[in-house]
Amino acid sequence: MPTSSSRRAAVSSAADTAPAAPAAKRDRTHYLYIAVIAAAILGIAVGFAAPDLAKELKPLGTGFVSLIKMMISPIIFCTIVLGVGSVRKAAKVGKVGGLALGYFVVMSFIALAIGLVVGNIIHPGSGMQLTEEVKGVGQAQAEAGGESTVDFVLGVVPTTLVSAFTEGEVLQTLLVALLVGFALQGMGRRGEPILRGVEHIQRLVFRVLAMIMWAAPVGAFGALAAVVGETGVDALKALATIMFGFYLTCLLFVFLVLGALTRIVTGVSIFRLLMYLGREFLLIVSTSSSESALPRLIAKMEHLGVSRPVVGITVPTGYSFNLDGTMIYLTMASLFIAEAMGRPLSLGQQVTLLLFMMIASKGAAGVTGAGLATLAGALQSHKPALVDGVGLIVGIDRFMSEARALTNFAGNAVATLLIGTWTGEVDKERVRRVLAGELPFDERTLLDESDGAEAPAGQPVRGEKELAGA
Repeated sequence: MPTSSSRRAAVSSAADTAPAAPAAKRDRTHYLYIAVIAAAILGIAVGFAAPDLAKELKPLGTGFVSLIKMMISPIIFCTIVLGVGSVRKAAKVGKVGGLALGYFVVMSFIALAIGLVVGNIIHPGSGMQLTEEVKGVGQAQAEAGGESTVDFVLGVVPTTLVSAFTEGEVLQTLLVALLVGFALQGMGRRGEPILRGVEHIQRLVFRVLAMIMWAAPVGAFGALAAVVGETGVDALKALATIMFGFYLTCLLFVFLVLGALTRIVTGVSIFRLLMYLGREFLLIVSTSSSESALPRLIAKMEHLGVSRPVVGITVPTGYSFNLDGTMIYLTMASLFIAEAMGRPLSLGQQVTLLLFMMIASKGAAGVTGAGLATLAGALQSHKPALVDGVGLIVGIDRFMSEARALTNFAGNAVATLLIGTWTGEVDKERVRRVLAGELPFDERTLLDESDGAEAPAGQPVRGEKELAGA
């Protein structure tokens, strides 16, 4: 009979012969974002030193944003199908969607109100002059932004089931994903193999996205070089008032309104949340497009502890309906144009115009220029006499686009956390640990391979309650 010492020796021998655990791969993605900062600085320098050359670099930024947009539809589809398909009760999905839309409408009104207050205090359009050249620019933008509300609603329905992915329309992809998710709900256990397949596709898609992110420095260099080369310093000096007022209003909205909501409802500091999303903000500044960070926002909010159904419904919907930065932009730009053209609006006219714009703005999130076209199209429909003044802000629209995108992104991140809290679909302890840096985000895969990713299909994922209960 073996003695205790011999047993210990055997165990020790077995431990010595057992294969050593593979060493964890070192995360080198922080070098990527250092490179993005360096590329952005270099792009600005090239824009000032050689503006003609800088303008030719614009395709670099456009190409990178196109690569990111290429991944948006499959990521949204996989996220929503997995989220909705794992929920036992369809009514829960409807509750999340209804709550999200209601919240988006309320926040749009608040953004409008803040923009009106600041705009009427600083009177940004005083002293501007309108030239014939500027008038032509306004008319051209109006033609680009003339989509009616009916066209927008009908545009949500794709031509075919597959065209939603090929055309890159977020709302079309959202509709198809919801239909597929509800269908898998109805299939019960027979749909579980399909859910497992979608889960593997999601891992593949996020891995491809992680590869694309290494092109971010090139995109940042080209985008910023082009905008500085096209705009120059003169336009910034002439229109500094409207830029200052707009940036100030966005900061007030994010840190006072969103910050107060986040602290009161969730107990989370807005500063900690924004620091957690710091790399995404850098990406947005480099590309002037909030869409470039949409896939990463989905991954990061799931990692934070918000359940997959809430993230899958709130984030894509918010990118078309929760446009806080765009609402502030439309408010201040309208007041600026009206004053610059010597046609100041009464308070009643301001309210009716901006309520109209709130409807017209849906779907304006995304690449640079969408906000400008929406502004011109809405003015053409509601106040045609002001359309000529749109050309006054063309020179600085790109810089205002960055603030729009950053505010829209912050608003959607906060909305996801708030709606998750209201529906009880947030792991609060995980939120605390993630924001404290105890559970770092995996930049290599953009997924938590060990935390909910291996859950059987049809079962609740990390942070999600069992919805089949009472």
